[in-house]
Amino acid sequence: MDDFSQGPLQPTGNQFDIALSGRGFLAVNGPGGVLYTRNGSLHVSKTGELVTGDGFPLRSAGGASLRVTSGKAVEIAKDGTVQQDGRTLGQLELVDFKSTDSLKKLSAACFQNTDPRNAPIAADNVQVEQGQTEGSNVAVPEAAMRLVGVMRQFEMLQKAVLMGVDMNRKAIEEVAKVG
Repeated sequence: MDDFSQGPLQPTGNQFDIALSGRGFLAVNGPGGVLYTRNGSLHVSKTGELVTGDGFPLRSAGGASLRVTSGKAVEIAKDGTVQQDGRTLGQLELVDFKSTDSLKKLSAACFQNTDPRNAPIAADNVQVEQGQTEGSNVAVPEAAMRLVGVMRQFEMLQKAVLMGVDMNRKAIEEVAKVG
């Protein structure tokens, strides 16, 4: 089960890095429809679209992709409004879900909503932080302890299987000696 809680925000100083502070997702145009991500490591495509690391264009509030002029500064406000040269280009489509249970992972950072009854709603408690990325929300010490526990269980099961194989071998050898 995926954990959608927010990770720590890390400043990068890159104008094309954005992080979401609060609960919500960026909507992107995927190859088969709308996808959702929290990964805000963006860049400008050859066609001038703002795209994710996977190459999916960000959606504006109206559903179209956002186009910028390459090489010029881009400003992204806390509400997701994208401006360049003092001109508003659009606003990022920021959404949330009543339940994240229907979100299915499609790539390293993109999810697809598999339940049409769980339609996305406008995210109201989220802010866009330009020049930052969101770090992992996994507590490293806790994850390391769980990994050690799983490794120990695996080793115990491996020993049990080897004991079973050894017992079968011995049983076959004893049956062979009887004749």
